[in-house]
Amino acid sequence: MAIKIYTKTGDLGKTSLIGGTKVPKSNIRIEAYGTVDELNSQIGFSADQLDHPASIQMIREIQDRLFTIGSSLACDPEKEPLMKIPDLREADIVLLEKEIDRMNEELPEMKSFILPGGHPAVSSVHVTRCVCRRAERICVHMQECDLFVDPLVIKYLNRLSDYLFVLARYASHLFKVEEIAWKPRV
Repeated sequence: MAIKIYTKTGDLGKTSLIGGTKVPKSNIRIEAYGTVDELNSQIGFSADQLDHPASIQMIREIQDRLFTIGSSLACDPEKEPLMKIPDLREADIVLLEKEIDRMNEELPEMKSFILPGGHPAVSSVHVTRCVCRRAERICVHMQECDLFVDPLVIKYLNRLSDYLFVLARYASHLFKVEEIAWKPRV
């Protein structure tokens, strides 16, 4: 038998964190993991446009980490969840850094700011980068409000946005399209 998708428990604008605590759907914790979910969907959309097996494999790894981050954000930090939540690790950040360095070795030196665009895949990765930055800002805001966020989550999202910037440049390289340099009006 298929699992019912609709439960009707959220019809009055409340939802439950992992641990059972009911909160309004406008709660910043819900906003945080909802934005990470949006990021996961957007990065999947970007992967569908890349047609580069190594990058797609890396994105699948990132999507797994984003599910881990979403699970962490969805937990009530005051309650121990009954189910085991996977952990984010410093090695996950190191993997992003290695991938950034690997791609950068193939790219020309950046001599100006780059405008998003030039190819649908490039633009898509830039949109993904912007969603990632928003997720990071929301998590930082949570921290400023004294709501628990694993510091590795913020560090990972920060590094992921760097990775996505370099991936957008790398996509330009793969598709042999010229990057659009920003030439400010004087």
